[in-house]
Amino acid sequence: MARYVLGIDQSTQGTKALLFDEEGSLLCRTDLPHEQIINELGWVEHNPEEIYRNTVQVVKNLVEKAGIDKSEIAVLGISNQRETALVWDRETGKPVYNAVVWQCARGAKICERIEKEGHAPMIQERTGLQLSPYFSAAKIAWVLENVEGAKEKNEAGKLACGTIDSWLVYRLTKGKLFATDYSNASRTQMFNIRTLSWDAEICGLFGINTACLAKVTDSDGDFGETDFDGYLDKPIPIRGVLGDSHGALFGQGCLEKGMIKTTYGTGSSIMMNIGEKPVFSDLGVVTSLAWSMSGKVNYVLEGNINYTGAVITWLKDDLKLIAGAKETEDLAKSANPADKTYLVPAFTGLGAPYWDSNATGVISGITRTTGQAEVVRAALDCIAYQITDIVKAMSEASGISIAELRVDGGPTRNGYLMQFQSDMLGIPVQIPDAEELSGIGAAYAAGLSMGIYSQDVFGRMKRKAFRPQMAEAVKKEKYEGWKKAVGMVLTRP
Repeated sequence: MARYVLGIDQSTQGTKALLFDEEGSLLCRTDLPHEQIINELGWVEHNPEEIYRNTVQVVKNLVEKAGIDKSEIAVLGISNQRETALVWDRETGKPVYNAVVWQCARGAKICERIEKEGHAPMIQERTGLQLSPYFSAAKIAWVLENVEGAKEKNEAGKLACGTIDSWLVYRLTKGKLFATDYSNASRTQMFNIRTLSWDAEICGLFGINTACLAKVTDSDGDFGETDFDGYLDKPIPIRGVLGDSHGALFGQGCLEKGMIKTTYGTGSSIMMNIGEKPVFSDLGVVTSLAWSMSGKVNYVLEGNINYTGAVITWLKDDLKLIAGAKETEDLAKSANPADKTYLVPAFTGLGAPYWDSNATGVISGITRTTGQAEVVRAALDCIAYQITDIVKAMSEASGISIAELRVDGGPTRNGYLMQFQSDMLGIPVQIPDAEELSGIGAAYAAGLSMGIYSQDVFGRMKRKAFRPQMAEAVKKEKYEGWKKAVGMVLTRP
């Protein structure tokens, strides 16, 4: 009898189901998109009920597509979009409001209020995170302050305030378990990464009752069982839960101190394993937990970018410059080498290492000869520039010379972007032959916890390398031009 490992990757744009065999090979994938709810202020929401329905449906679609016996699925691992936060009623199990997506900066005024009160240094010292509406706490606080009746139910401990992983675990276990893992907890801005517990004082500043927060469990711990609303004849254990970027770090095999990866998605997360002791920095990168596996915690330095793959979507959907992402590589290669157009995609502020939520975007350096190809190239270049900013900050903060960058996500198929990334960093960029690294990481964690996999599973991945080719003087000039363009949009020193 085969033993399959099931992975669910609940991401910003949609939900994927992934099926792995006993060797850790990806056999089949299915996915469903969900609605992006965006208003005139640029606020971004998701419907939690739609996400849950899609989660169950993609598993049904996967079993049908793969043609397997569903009784041979042994365990489930979940990776999820992080920071996205929602609040639901403990008694009814129904959300009191839509999920507020990580891209959404509606909590900015709440953060400004807390900063004016002088609490920002303390919050960063305890959570490793700079005070920002990017993280979950301000999003949950906004819901509690703006949804009728939410504040009172919060005070009475009758709400569940959580992230997407905790919502899925709650629903998949029919409300039996309200739990999150250390990786997701560390991204809420409410979790003390020194004491490894929810910080009551910080929660109080955001007006969030700690009684409404999830139990924090090892990333390879016991998250209950699910039968996917009766679809499976027998429930299977949920034994791996990781935020998507942490899942990608784990799936990439970045298990040792100094190893670093970038996930190119709608946004991007650059994450560096710094071992069992935290490193704190004032260079614009944050400190979080990588995971806790079998009771052992690893820390990371991380920088987050709001708009990477989403810049390509903007070119396609809003500017109508391209019909699809595949066009961008050839267009970039055809652009005038002398053109010095820069795009700073601060559509909803700038994330790491600048942390300026009031910054707005700019296209600079255009001339009469700047056209479609040059703007498209600038859009790709800005992805690599933003990642270079963060990798440089991490190397300085940790004192570690970085040997290579492991990458994953859809944009890694763009040869121009990967070569430019290697050129800007001056190190090899390594691309695995697998694409679903977030889901792979969560599935591998679940498979390892059940004894289906051994550590050998990480050594089976093949990689393609891009190596630096650009002259040092050219690289320096291009990067200095980028820094000047960023300086145009910053609203804070």
